[in-house]
Amino acid sequence: MTISAYRFEFQPTVAFPAVEQTLLLALLGTESLFGHARVRMDAAYETDAEKRTCVIDASTDVGTYLIRLFTGYAVREFGDKAFAVKRVTAVKTAAVVAGN
Repeated sequence: MTISAYRFEFQPTVAFPAVEQTLLLALLGTESLFGHARVRMDAAYETDAEKRTCVIDASTDVGTYLIRLFTGYAVREFGDKAFAVKRVTAVKTAAVVAGN
């Protein structure tokens, strides 16, 4: 299944574990609004430390909210120039649903 997603690519100056922690913080914020069960069902993302990327599914309201929170937190934490973000087409698989 092909979906709309956003791909974040971080500069080498950004510690990738901090990126993953920021994503977890955004997930907590998303859970506060939508609830744990809905986030588990509707949020999908994938991180790749080697490529320094994070791809978040934008095909649901939950995913869109997660993207907005993550983007805002990343700008505040790392700076506007520390990463690039763009809309992409991705293949959704069971492996990326809810970060599993």
